[in-house]
Amino acid sequence: MPKRGFTNIFKKLWIEISLAKIDENFNAGDVVTPELLHERGLIKKAKHDLVILGTGEVSKSLKISSHRFTRTAKEKIEKAGGTATVIVKVKAAEAA
Repeated sequence: MPKRGFTNIFKKLWIEISLAKIDENFNAGDVVTPELLHERGLIKKAKHDLVILGTGEVSKSLKISSHRFTRTAKEKIEKAGGTATVIVKVKAAEAA
């Protein structure tokens, strides 16, 4: 029997990581990027968009760059003295 149904080729893939994982693997003042998370083995692929979840606590001041943050994650990062920077992808049509 052939496979039936629809597969959306434009589906947005998100990689989720919690603040607790970031807090235990980085030191105060570190700059956290998707590429650095991939190098340290915390996420499998750096090519998908990254979401920072607000589960856990942040005890250090970190500079975190991600494609999206949950509201609680952003509040916890800023409360600890860090910064939450949103990465904006530029489309090829806009770049030209």
